Amino acid sequence: MARFLLSAMPFTGHITPIRAVANALVARGHDVRIYSGEAFRTAVESTGARLVPWHRAPDFDENDLAATFPRLRGRKGLSQLLINVEDVFINTSPAQVQDLRDEWVREPWDAIAGDDVSIGAALYAEQNGGPWATISITPLNLAGTQGPPAGLGLWPGTNPFTRARDAALRAAGPLIARSLVKAIARSEEAIGLRPRGLTMEQVTFSRQLIVASGCSMLDFQRTDRPGFLHFVGELRMPPPASQTLPAWWSELEGRRVVHVTQGTQNIDPADLIVPTLEALSDRDDLLVIVATGVTGDDELPFPVPANTRVAGFLPYAELLPWVDVAVTNGGWGGTLAMLAHDIPLVIAGGDLDKPEIASRVAWAGAAVNLKTGTPTAAQVAAGLDRVATDTSYRDAASRVGAQLRSLGGAARAAELLEQLAQPANQSTRPPGD
Repeated sequence: MARFLLSAMPFTGHITPIRAVANALVARGHDVRIYSGEAFRTAVESTGARLVPWHRAPDFDENDLAATFPRLRGRKGLSQLLINVEDVFINTSPAQVQDLRDEWVREPWDAIAGDDVSIGAALYAEQNGGPWATISITPLNLAGTQGPPAGLGLWPGTNPFTRARDAALRAAGPLIARSLVKAIARSEEAIGLRPRGLTMEQVTFSRQLIVASGCSMLDFQRTDRPGFLHFVGELRMPPPASQTLPAWWSELEGRRVVHVTQGTQNIDPADLIVPTLEALSDRDDLLVIVATGVTGDDELPFPVPANTRVAGFLPYAELLPWVDVAVTNGGWGGTLAMLAHDIPLVIAGGDLDKPEIASRVAWAGAAVNLKTGTPTAAQVAAGLDRVATDTSYRDAASRVGAQLRSLGGAARAAELLEQLAQPANQSTRPPGD
């Protein structure tokens, strides 16, 4: 038995794949703790893992970030992204490190693994040594020698001009992110590390092991990835033995089903749900299934068309086999789940990592990228019509789905972490001060 400490930022989209890895490790007989927010205690403990809650680090409500991080109030787009990264991820990292130091003193572990924005876990590992892995639960943001930097929503260049563009953007990356580099340096100083002038990607990605959700087809089929990087497909929990289904569930049978989801962040229904319902309101041959993104919030604050059904969260293992096409904001976890069921997508990704995800899925041929997070009804309708009439989208989704399913998922992730934690890979280190 090995002892693992997994770190996940306190967001549903982060804790869900980390829970899947924890569940697989527990099934293999290992002792697992997850460092995350108190709100996820029940979810963590359902895997057989134990929760180590944020204590010194400021625990927060993912549905009201501005209450803890007031600079985010009213922000969207690039401004939201930069402040979100600095305030939520970077500035909380010194307190995260102290929480981890306290936990190590209480009960050591054999290996630590953090999601790809868990700066606290990365800084702790840098300071204290030992086996350390990164579990990439977002589209892989690892710099290399090919293509543009991740996050810009650009396809890799295919001619001398666009390849030169990519090289220039790679060189400019540290300059663009200089405010974040300075914030990371301040966090390093706060825990007693000498500032290294590194970008967030250089800090958070282990050079021992990277376990990456997704697949090479959603990474532009790049050939510059290191040998310690392993794609594992979709990181998902096994479905529960029984689930309570909405009263309207039987209506799925024999219908063409369109699923609409706006994820769990920036969930104003006016952004995507409203234009989608408007676009489909007169299509009586369709059943439109909407997820609001908030557990228990099973209604929308306005009347919905007769062909629409609404729920807060939906059991994807049960729903997705019925879905013909999905309209989504491009959240990574939901996107992988839908592609793993061979579902072609219409993606309206407007902020954070969503434009990058939309670009990658469109490059693979499995989605129409609307290139906005607030499309009009006409744009949504046109995207759906393209997917419905052009079979290449469904064919591409099937190819991506087959690759995702072939990579082993959470069980493969657990196997890789198990290998990392073997005694031959460990080094003796003192506990953090």
